[in-house]
Amino acid sequence: MGTFKKLKAFYWPYKRYFLASLLFVLIVTAITVIYPMVLQVTIDQVVMEGDYQLIPLLSIGFIVIMIIKGIANFTQQYLGDLFGVTAVYHLRDALYQKLQRLSFTYYDNARTGDLMSRLTMDVEGFKFFLAAGFKELIRVVFLMVTSLAVMFYYSVPLALVTMAVMPFLIIVVKRFDAEVHPAFRKIRKSLGNLNTRIQENVSGMNTVKSLSKEDFEIERFTVDNKQYREINIKTSNIWAKYFPFMEFIGNIAMIALLVFGGWLVIDEQMSLGALVAFFSLVNYIIGPLMHLGFIVNQFSQAKAAGERLLDILEADEDIEQKDEALILENIDGHVTFNDVTLKYTEDDDPALKHINFDAPPGKVVGLIGATGAGKSSITQLMTRFYEPAEGEVLIDGRPTSDYNLKFLRKHIGFVLQESFLFSTTIKENIAYGNPDAPIEEIIAAAKRAQAHDFIMELPKGYDTMLGERGMGLSGGQRQRIAIARALLIDPSILILDDATSAVDMETEFQIQRALKEVMTNRTTFIIAHRISSLKHADEILVLEDGVIVERGTHDTLLNNGGPYQRIYDIQYQDKQAVMGTI
Repeated sequence: MGTFKKLKAFYWPYKRYFLASLLFVLIVTAITVIYPMVLQVTIDQVVMEGDYQLIPLLSIGFIVIMIIKGIANFTQQYLGDLFGVTAVYHLRDALYQKLQRLSFTYYDNARTGDLMSRLTMDVEGFKFFLAAGFKELIRVVFLMVTSLAVMFYYSVPLALVTMAVMPFLIIVVKRFDAEVHPAFRKIRKSLGNLNTRIQENVSGMNTVKSLSKEDFEIERFTVDNKQYREINIKTSNIWAKYFPFMEFIGNIAMIALLVFGGWLVIDEQMSLGALVAFFSLVNYIIGPLMHLGFIVNQFSQAKAAGERLLDILEADEDIEQKDEALILENIDGHVTFNDVTLKYTEDDDPALKHINFDAPPGKVVGLIGATGAGKSSITQLMTRFYEPAEGEVLIDGRPTSDYNLKFLRKHIGFVLQESFLFSTTIKENIAYGNPDAPIEEIIAAAKRAQAHDFIMELPKGYDTMLGERGMGLSGGQRQRIAIARALLIDPSILILDDATSAVDMETEFQIQRALKEVMTNRTTFIIAHRISSLKHADEILVLEDGVIVERGTHDTLLNNGGPYQRIYDIQYQDKQAVMGTI
């Protein structure tokens, strides 16, 4: 029950629904136990003794009991579902909030399809047990105890025979649980892998088709699908092994009771009506004991689902906010790195090694280097997407950890290399960071990003709906909308992470010309592979393997024979060759 105890905070506050549902379950169960007693009176007094005057009374009483049972059944079902739905609403909400708080480190190793499976299938599996399974377990126990008490009233010897069978069934059920729980955990994990495969394939369909890898993807999906099927078959084998055995034990008990009970009736130690009632009660014990396997099955599925949900809820939050984190009127944008070293995981080699630089407010800093050199890592430390392993990152002379996270990130405009747009209108995409911005400011930001003209050419302009991830727009158009989105929040620090990589040279020139105005009095970091994008920077940092190997202005670095000059020569040699032939 450890899993359920850990998740108690999500369902126990709504225990009133569960307890009220349980009350009506007990009413239904008590009425169920009355049936055999009515049957015993009917056989012994009406049939055997000919007291036919009891028939109207028994009939009316039976109808009343059925009405009460019907009302109680409806109420317990409604309240049980209300308990389950309310509990998992808050559980799913907590899971989603947790996912928003987790750092980039968690998502570096997470799979989208698996996370989607946990927030849907696993939550639903846990809900089903809360709404029905837990209540059913209590119903079965109450039904067995009540039935056993009435059975002792009818015949102590027959009741003792019935009790002798129960330990065997309980042992079988316990062994069933020991085998079926790991099996259901494997099923949940395999389903997460299957969902991941589907999600990745659909998201990367352009790549799949462009490389004609449809057959390869079908084969990979078939492998995962077969694995899921085989795990389900193995779980079914567990069912097939235990359930017939439980039924066999129950049938042996019924035969023994029939022989012994028949002898008691013949010997006139028990009435025929009492024997018929007793056998009905036996079904209320043996049947639920065998049904206990299904309840254990539900319990095991819910437990496996709960464990996967706890993996998210108990995940370490690497980025923690202080209780009295700073929220100021504004920040100036003075960025300082003091001997900063970054490791993405404890066992990894450092992604950044002893980085030192100072960027006063309004300064433009260029970052250049090969892929994996550490350019993006520097900017991600400013926004506290990651925490440094050594050293400190200061903004306006204070460590980034002193600031309120929302406040800090609100003042840093980030344009990533891969621009992500949401499935909504262009206007709402631009205003994502500042949803209250008037349309005039949205249009102004779009003009600065050189996006206004192509937006107005679309059928509905700024109200044009975009597809998933901005489908329907070119890569350059998506990047320009992302730039407009960053500009609209009016950040003190602007980070352009290869933000013009998907646009043509002419558009890049237009955007850079517009951004010059935007960069005024704003600390700007430009990550680029093209020297043309950052040659006007106040300082350029050249990185190799997480180390700053040289720094300076474009003109200084161009004449010292270092890595920057080699990059320049590679990028401009073709241009010079072409110019020489004209």
